[in-house]
Amino acid sequence: MLYYAAVFFIIAIIAAIFGFTGIAAGAAEIAKLLFMIFLIMFVVALIFGVIRR
Repeated sequence: MLYYAAVFFIIAIIAAIFGFTGIAAGAAEIAKLLFMIFLIMFVVALIFGVIRR
């Protein structure tokens, strides 16, 4: 999931360089959403890992 967030971030940067602001904004929002989902899943996995020990 972190890979896809990075891919959408790169797409947003390239789109912004070429002036496609709508596409850049959309890709940046998707990248932010995927990164937040990744962080939430990471924290949940970390908590479950600590509880199991």
